[in-house]
Amino acid sequence: MLSGRSVAGQVFVLHLVIVLLLVVAAVVALVLQVRRDSTQEARNRSLAVAETFANSPGIVEALGSPDPTAVLQPHAEAVRERADVDFVVVLNTDGIRYTHPRPDRIGKQFVGTIEPALAGEQVVEEIDGTIGELVQAVVPVEDADGTVVGLVSAGITTEHVGGAAENQLPLVLGAAAVALALATGGAALVSRRLLRQTHGLGPHEMTRMYEHHDAVLHAVREGVVIVDGDGTLMLANDEAHRLLGLPEDGEGRHVLDIGLDPGTAELLSSGRVATDEVHLVGDRLLAVNQRPTDRAGGPPGSVATVRDSTELRALSGRAEAARERLNMLYDAGVGIGTSLDVTRTAEELAELAVPRFADFVTVDLFEPVLAGGHPDAATVLRRTAMTGIRKDAPLYPVNETIRFIGSSPQGRSLATGRALLEPRLSDAPGWRAQDLERSGQVVDYGIHSLITVPLRAGALVLGVVSFWRSEKPEPFDAEERALAEELVARAAVSIDNARRYTREHSMAVTLQRSLLPRTLPEQTALEIAYRYLPAQAGVGGDWFDVLPLSGARVALVVGDVVGHGLHAAATMGRLRTAVHNFSALDLPPDELLALLDEMVARIDQDEAQEEHSAPVTGATCLYAVYDPVSRHCAVARAGHPPPALVRPDGGVEFPDVPAGPPLGLGGLPFETAGLELPEGSRLVLYTDGLVEDRRHDIDEGLELLREALSRAGDSPEDTCRVVLESRRPGRAGDDIALLVARTRALAADRIAQWPVPADPAAVGEVRAAVARKLAEWRLDELAFTTELILSELVTNAIRHGGAPIRVRVLHDRNLICEVYDGSSTSPHLRYATMTDEGGRGLFLVAQLAERWGTRYLPTGKVIWAEQPLPGP
Repeated sequence: MLSGRSVAGQVFVLHLVIVLLLVVAAVVALVLQVRRDSTQEARNRSLAVAETFANSPGIVEALGSPDPTAVLQPHAEAVRERADVDFVVVLNTDGIRYTHPRPDRIGKQFVGTIEPALAGEQVVEEIDGTIGELVQAVVPVEDADGTVVGLVSAGITTEHVGGAAENQLPLVLGAAAVALALATGGAALVSRRLLRQTHGLGPHEMTRMYEHHDAVLHAVREGVVIVDGDGTLMLANDEAHRLLGLPEDGEGRHVLDIGLDPGTAELLSSGRVATDEVHLVGDRLLAVNQRPTDRAGGPPGSVATVRDSTELRALSGRAEAARERLNMLYDAGVGIGTSLDVTRTAEELAELAVPRFADFVTVDLFEPVLAGGHPDAATVLRRTAMTGIRKDAPLYPVNETIRFIGSSPQGRSLATGRALLEPRLSDAPGWRAQDLERSGQVVDYGIHSLITVPLRAGALVLGVVSFWRSEKPEPFDAEERALAEELVARAAVSIDNARRYTREHSMAVTLQRSLLPRTLPEQTALEIAYRYLPAQAGVGGDWFDVLPLSGARVALVVGDVVGHGLHAAATMGRLRTAVHNFSALDLPPDELLALLDEMVARIDQDEAQEEHSAPVTGATCLYAVYDPVSRHCAVARAGHPPPALVRPDGGVEFPDVPAGPPLGLGGLPFETAGLELPEGSRLVLYTDGLVEDRRHDIDEGLELLREALSRAGDSPEDTCRVVLESRRPGRAGDDIALLVARTRALAADRIAQWPVPADPAAVGEVRAAVARKLAEWRLDELAFTTELILSELVTNAIRHGGAPIRVRVLHDRNLICEVYDGSSTSPHLRYATMTDEGGRGLFLVAQLAERWGTRYLPTGKVIWAEQPLPGP
């Protein structure tokens, strides 16, 4: 309050200054009055004393005596003391003193004015005399005939006069202090109350707040009425005047006397609490809310707010419609395009708009769009989706092919690329010309209004959407046409995305089907079953293969390229082709994976140079070679899950195959693990989609695979079925490739082998032994060619190879001849000239055998040749 910043503080300071000024003025006035009164008293007293002494008996005689001082001095001092004056002086007519309080001044000239006294008049004056500043009176002493014979002067000094005033000053100041304290206390009480009422605000803030409150009070679109405790209208804003029809001079009058309707006047005068109480005032329905103002210590009375519910209903209706449209657009953004399927996306659009926007919705797309192709205006449209409030509407059914004529709303929308509104179908001849019979049925059914919107995706027009109204009597308007355009625009993006996905998916599926094996090659070493399940998101890069090798062996390969789509499928095809080519070299699994890893690294380098190309990331592979003669299986893997092995007794295990790095990383060698597989064992190869997903990690997936394999039947087909049924209740997010191979062993009676000494004479013995074995196998038709092939191969081994030398003949689907020697020198096929003595052996072998080649071993090589068996 003392800061002076608030209104209360400023009022207090102003009061305090005024009181101080009044007190100071009073003190000054009182002091001046006291001094004036004291001076007047001094004048009166000095004059009275002088006149009394001048008129005292014997004064004239004393003046005429020889020694006037001796006679008059004692009397003058006695009078001075009794009259409380400072001096009584008797003078002669020349102004010489006869008496004085100070004897040394007697006989000296009087200080003052004596001329009027010599003329018989009285003189009162304030002078600076011998004893200081004083008030003195001079009166004449007259004899009997009126002659002035002397003068008498009496006086009081100013110091004596001021002393009287100063004696009264403490009392005056004390009274002033009491008055100041009382005034200050009263001002403080008034200012404190004003402080509470103004909440400490300053004049500028009070003015600004009042202006703002006044502006807000009259600017709000809600009437405000303030009534005091007696029912007198204190304040009403402009909106209250408008809604209640208040007179201009209504403020200050009782609410019952200002012309309000009785119900509203009674409510305002009663001051009772009311919440959204509706009153009819003229043609308006007013919602009144009223609360008392004295709840928090305020003044008695009430404040009421008045709203026009008629206008609010109209506004709320428009707001509700706008909110519904926004909700519909939001639902369109999240509800249309949930799948990459063209038909389903069209159905989602139709389902969203019925019945919130239209009673029936039809979506017609060009037929190429449904297959993922580009729309062609020359082709017909197919009704892709239709949804309505009833099922019996006489509109074209789903899957019906339609060709809209140019005068129809759909035809004009397709031609112009703009939405069209037909508010009254019965008056639209162009629409009726499309199909007179069906259009008549539509109108008779009650459908009366139509909006057609083309499905535009950039420059492409994919089809047309039609919105039909029947239940609501009002026709579609321009605002609803704009909403329809917005809905269709959002749906068109999703339909175009689905169309593009369908095209890419079809291309990827076609590519993948062309790259995966369509049939398995014929071989007797393994009984094989397989499954390939694409991912829900589309084709991926999982693949498998079965590759017959020399010596009745079979290679099994399973690989995985991370990702989906064309790139993954194309990469998978490149890897599968590479494995085919590398397997022809009859390499061990670890060496084949090393070549494959080097090839992937080169592919990554080439792709890195292309700005828009993607490297081969996350490619894995498992390669296994099974030999039915020895029942030995060599396995190596590059970042791939380990194989599963089901023993003939039903036991399931995951062999410890060293895990190499994924393809393309390089830096670490691959290792081959050797497995001895009893006949009837099942070797299970798979990709990670079988054992790993979002719900299961790989350890849990392997355990689930173990349980499924333990209860599966003996056949590979049954094993595939049980594994997939137990692991995949539905479609997942990754591809699955599953390959199950049950081992077979080549019977001992179909294997023949002989050691061959390093002697050319041994060739004949080999031919004889082979002839006998072929006769035993009833393959006499092959005896001549087999003897010739073995003769050439054994002769080459004796001449150019090294010990030891062995010959092995296998009776499988083909007749296989193998010659082993300890040398790693590779023979080469060449064409001999007419003059060459040799060089025709391998040429003859290549001509006689269906296939031939060389297989390297850790301690030598094998040259083999295959001949087809004769028919039955």
